[in-house]
Amino acid sequence: MKKKWLGIFLVVTVMLLSGCMYPKEELAQNQTPYKDQILAVQTAVDDFKKDNGGILPIKTRDADTPIFQKYPIEFKKIAPQYMAEPPGNAFESGGVFQYVLVDVETNPTVKLFDLRMTETIRDIKLRIKSNGFPPYKKQIAKNVFSLDYKQLGYEKPPYVVSPFTNQNLSLVVTGDAEVYVDYRPDLYQALKNTKADLEPGEDIRFILVNESMFVPAYSLPYTLDSKGEEPVFLEE
Repeated sequence: MKKKWLGIFLVVTVMLLSGCMYPKEELAQNQTPYKDQILAVQTAVDDFKKDNGGILPIKTRDADTPIFQKYPIEFKKIAPQYMAEPPGNAFESGGVFQYVLVDVETNPTVKLFDLRMTETIRDIKLRIKSNGFPPYKKQIAKNVFSLDYKQLGYEKPPYVVSPFTNQNLSLVVTGDAEVYVDYRPDLYQALKNTKADLEPGEDIRFILVNESMFVPAYSLPYTLDSKGEEPVFLEE
């Protein structure tokens, strides 16, 4: 787990440092999600799959890798044969998005994993490590807690910006000190508009994925409450 976070930190650090060398116009392109770029990658993935007997152009990940990080696209397998080069907003090109696949078994679909959240999560984890333990503030669900950020040296609670709604999202921590983004506000909003038939006990994160270009990065599973009305953390 430590190696995983160190790797992500190095990735984002290089990305941020290299970003300083780009003109503002190019930086904007590196940080903006474009539907046409996603469609171009989707076409390349589909063509690669067709030409390789159903094999997908993805990197190998451990079986216990979180589902939305489990199938990152390996651009070396599709560029330049199926597309000229990775999109400008892809991490491989100095961008802030990791291109990933969802629904790989039945309908492999290209989505974006927002890497901009990584630095905030990393900073919280480093402060927890320096503190010696997570300063839990309130239990939200089984094994899910809010944090007392003052004990970690923050003047104000940190947050990340949702790629789905652009609203500020808070963060939560588990009993093993892993930090996650709290997507309940996004899910609550999405539930008002979805026509999907949902039941308490099933993971409802797909309602965010199906209606957007993104996956909920660094998320825990969610489900509906007993009344079937509001999102809550899915307890295993």
